[in-house]
Amino acid sequence: MNGQATTPEAQQERASVLELLDRVLNKGVVISGDLVISVADVDLIYLGLRLLLTSVETALEVGTLPEHPQPLQ
Repeated sequence: MNGQATTPEAQQERASVLELLDRVLNKGVVISGDLVISVADVDLIYLGLRLLLTSVETALEVGTLPEHPQPLQ
C-alpha cells in the first residue's frame, strides 16, 4: 500500500478538508484574540492579535491588501 487513504470515509474526510480550504481562501476568515502576561496579578504585557486568512486574489478584490505595483503571476 502507498500510504494513501482509500476507504470511503477517508475519501469523504479528504474532500471535506479540501472544500473547507477552498471556502476559507475564497471567503476569508478572521481570527482574533488577546494575550495578557501578568505576574502577581500585575498585568505586564497586553497583546491584541488579529489574523486574516484568505487568498491574495480575494484580498485584492475586497480591498484589504493594497494594489501590488506589478501584476501577480
